[in-house]
Amino acid sequence: MISTARHLSFRPVNLVNRIRTRLNSTITSTHPKLAKDALSSVYQKQKSLLNSKDYVLFHPVYSKSDLEAATYTHRKASGIKDHIVFGLVCTMRYVFDTVTGYVDTPNVMSERQWLNRICFLETVAGVPGMVAAMLRHTRSLRLLKRDNGWIHTLLEEAENERMHLLTFMKLKEPGLMFRAMVLVTQAVFFNTYLVCYLLSPQTCHRFVGYLEESAVHSYTLCLKDIEQGKIRHWGTQPAPEIARFYWQLPENATIKDVVAAVRADEADHRDTNHALAELQVDDVNPKAYS
Repeated sequence: MISTARHLSFRPVNLVNRIRTRLNSTITSTHPKLAKDALSSVYQKQKSLLNSKDYVLFHPVYSKSDLEAATYTHRKASGIKDHIVFGLVCTMRYVFDTVTGYVDTPNVMSERQWLNRICFLETVAGVPGMVAAMLRHTRSLRLLKRDNGWIHTLLEEAENERMHLLTFMKLKEPGLMFRAMVLVTQAVFFNTYLVCYLLSPQTCHRFVGYLEESAVHSYTLCLKDIEQGKIRHWGTQPAPEIARFYWQLPENATIKDVVAAVRADEADHRDTNHALAELQVDDVNPKAYS
């Protein structure tokens, strides 16, 4: 009896020691994905991806014909909601043009004016896609069902606009006033768009469609200014490395090539958002690639 009791009393201690030993071996061992062993194939693969900066989402890489086809088009407003959002876009553009001194005529805008306009507008353009993707993501979780391909497209749009900003920031050093305007505008626009998207997603996509029409028009004028305006040097100035990587541009690409690619992106966003505005929230996104 005594030996049995003594044996049983020691069993929990032995079990604890075994668990402690197992935990210690687990903690000290390195997960294959984190291992820095040169022989680790997983680590080598991760290292290769980091070195190539291959972490961006899917996005178009354009041919010359694609760039030439990306011209300004306008979808005629139909219905009261379309007229309201188109009028809102026109009003916003008029106010911003007046404040920034933008002139919708070739050979007037300086490089500084173009960079201020492009960089500021891209900080706004990157908001709708992220807000819509976030709301659709949480809706999918809340309703316990698939999203039918919308989230990927919206995230791609948001990142694409952010890459536009990061590219042109290589040409501009923002001051305190510029940063303050971005903070205030983002705070107002983000929350306003979030509420509006909760109320009417289709109307918000139509709004973005018209906003992108305006962007295509602006970049078309920018290309004309590169050809015959005050920013002719953008036609020979080398494109930033981030732009060459993102759009897979050749080594001799110029800022003009970047502007043409950005215009093509905006045309794609225009057509995508106008298409999404025609769908119901549970419809399949026709642009979904997976």
